Amino acid sequence: MAGSDGNLWITAVTQSGGKARRGREWVSRKGNLFASLLLVNELGVQDTSTLPFVASLAVVEAIEKSISAETGNAPVKIKWPNDVLFNSKKISGILLEASVTPSGRRAMVIGCGINCAHSPNSALYPATSLHEEGYKVSVGALFLALGDAMHRYLSIWNNGAGFAEIRQLWLKKAAGVGETIIARFDNSSKSGKFVDIDQSGRLILATDAGEILISAADIFFGLGQDNDSE
Repeated sequence: MAGSDGNLWITAVTQSGGKARRGREWVSRKGNLFASLLLVNELGVQDTSTLPFVASLAVVEAIEKSISAETGNAPVKIKWPNDVLFNSKKISGILLEASVTPSGRRAMVIGCGINCAHSPNSALYPATSLHEEGYKVSVGALFLALGDAMHRYLSIWNNGAGFAEIRQLWLKKAAGVGETIIARFDNSSKSGKFVDIDQSGRLILATDAGEILISAADIFFGLGQDNDSE
């Protein structure tokens, strides 16, 4: 990838040293989709912070299109900010990593893993695969659908200028909006109602002490706890 101008996809057959959010390891066998998109541009950190919402929408659309002939209304949702769920179980993980090139341009890698044939048994959340949900999907066809969807949503996003539209599209696919959730941090947790996301993509959580903005946390649903837990 050295010297690339971006818009470059890299795929793998298996993954043995993958990384998940917050430094966790991610391992998966042959049969799943592993694809990373390299973007190179002049954007700053504040502009790329909304890219996870673009990527998750692309993954949702790719999955829905890949199984639409059999369902027409797939139960695919997004857990803030970019975990994709199928029947409330994690079916895809997305990780974005940024760096700066020697010329001062920002390089961003959007890594997408979609469980087609297998799901991990040691995930933080219950996981599933398309095969486990009763669907036989070609990895190649799924990748083509992902590439098309990513291109479309990146065009809507328009280097961050179109995030207002992305935000509305994302909210239509979001899991847990209006429900009580738990946001877990490294050394504490907060519970409250998932109200919305703001114009920067931060989760707005309504607690007994008022609304708080969350930039990073592990989100859990359906625990029925309305009070803060430190």
